[in-house]
Amino acid sequence: MKSPFIPENAPYSDSQRAWLSGFFAGMHSHMLHSAGSVNSANARNLHILFGSQTGNSESLAHDAAARAKSHGLVPIVKGMDEIEIGQLANIEYLLIITSTYGEGAMPDNAEMLWEAASGDCAPRLEKLNYAVLALGDTSYDLFCQAGKDWDERLQALGANRLFERVDCDVDFEAPAEQWLSEVIPLMADGAETVAVVDTEAQPSKSQYNRKNPFPAKLLVNRLLTAGDSSKETRHYEISIAGSGLNYEAGDAMCVVPTNCPRLVADLVKALGCSGAEEEPVNSELMTLSEALRTHFEIKTPSKELIEEIAKRSGDQELNALLQAGDKDKLADYLWGRDTLDLLMQFPGVEFSAAEFLRLLKPLQHRAYSISSSSKQHPDAVHLTVASVRYDAHGRHHKGVCSTYLADLVDETSDVRIFFTPNNNFRVPSDDNLPMIMVGPGTGIAPFRAFLQERQARKASGKNWLFFGDRNAATDFIYRDEIEAMQSNGLLTKLDLAFSRDQAEKIYVQDRMKEHGAELFAWLEQGGYFFVCGDAYRMAKDVDQALHDVIREHGEMTLVDAVEYVNRLKKDKRYVRDVY
Repeated sequence: MKSPFIPENAPYSDSQRAWLSGFFAGMHSHMLHSAGSVNSANARNLHILFGSQTGNSESLAHDAAARAKSHGLVPIVKGMDEIEIGQLANIEYLLIITSTYGEGAMPDNAEMLWEAASGDCAPRLEKLNYAVLALGDTSYDLFCQAGKDWDERLQALGANRLFERVDCDVDFEAPAEQWLSEVIPLMADGAETVAVVDTEAQPSKSQYNRKNPFPAKLLVNRLLTAGDSSKETRHYEISIAGSGLNYEAGDAMCVVPTNCPRLVADLVKALGCSGAEEEPVNSELMTLSEALRTHFEIKTPSKELIEEIAKRSGDQELNALLQAGDKDKLADYLWGRDTLDLLMQFPGVEFSAAEFLRLLKPLQHRAYSISSSSKQHPDAVHLTVASVRYDAHGRHHKGVCSTYLADLVDETSDVRIFFTPNNNFRVPSDDNLPMIMVGPGTGIAPFRAFLQERQARKASGKNWLFFGDRNAATDFIYRDEIEAMQSNGLLTKLDLAFSRDQAEKIYVQDRMKEHGAELFAWLEQGGYFFVCGDAYRMAKDVDQALHDVIREHGEMTLVDAVEYVNRLKKDKRYVRDVY
């Protein structure tokens, strides 16, 4: 079998040659589609690399590509896990668009490239001209740290910064648009302008998005956990009929909540206001009560509010914590406290309505992993949400969006929603390949969608679910569905870990190790490994268990096991949806 991409004397079997031929042909086609068709060999390529955890940076990367085409550039968009460090040395024009994950970390798809770029063997990049757009959240201490790290490292390697880095807070649209409008002409300056024509039909976009959410209707609100459970987990079904919106298994649905009216009333009282005070919000006059209910984050206190309360109160403990800069001790101090707790703790501190609003952050949407497949439910979206409720500092506290859905929304309400695609977190395109899913608690959500997707596609690949929670009797959510999937053969293997059903706590990572030999065998068969849930403990423990399993049952050194996992990541066979 001849291929223009493989030398005839290459030592491959016919089956290997066929696979490689298809792979390189696909890559060649992808590059052509990324660039569009051009009418000049002298067109300037603009590489656009994104580091994305939830899809925002990827979406902006494609926006940048569209604008680059309009300026006669040939854009090449890639995730940071799709490029090797050596390739950077041959790039002349580069945009990096990256989010920051958690407290200053790189997104999952940027980890390996960053490790290579920050190492001693990284190549010099004197021919590279670049600009960085960083996405972040000012509520974190290491705001936009991933973007800052890339900016500094590229410059240290000799690259030329064409435009100053822009750091975007959670409302990133306006500064990102301004950055694009200024940086793309710089990238095109001096280049031969060419006509770039898209060779692919572009999918039509819905009119509903982050700036214009769809007013959906709630169809189902069902308690999943038992009444005597220590948790409250609910199943929601939300109609998108007539919206033109569509989604894929693995995507997230974003819900724009409103704040609890009781909390708003208590805040107004603590401020010594009536709630009827009119203040300008986004160039519109509205009452303080309405502004607090619909436009501002009133649950988690902003850094600016905390600092102003410390300043006005003169409280020695709070001021000492802020001055010391020990974020762990400050986090311990603030644990369980919300904005109202702080106002009640320092009743002598007074704010006018206008002063208080200036110290708040905008109310943000909350993203939830979708727990349904559109192939089975094209007009509805299912969510699996744990309601946040706890008692602290003499008050009952509630989560913002989880209890908005549980307590405030009924069938007559408009639930404002939009979708965030997660193109990396997908059911394998090859229906024959095995799939391993680790999702304790509400982490099961996307895997319920994955299994529905596999069922709709009549996929023959094996499916293995690791699931657990506190107690089987009260917290085995979707039990009937899961057991039915097991009975009909859709779910090939099911391993459960209910941590509090025995004296010694057992978690999903323990079950992974118990079945390590078979888990490794599934990986060797081309299996995909997915994780969804808590990023700070569970995902780290599962990652360590995966390395341990591969090292033991693959009979590898630690270095070889790390390389094996990195290959899984690069091939998008180890993917996480963690929060």
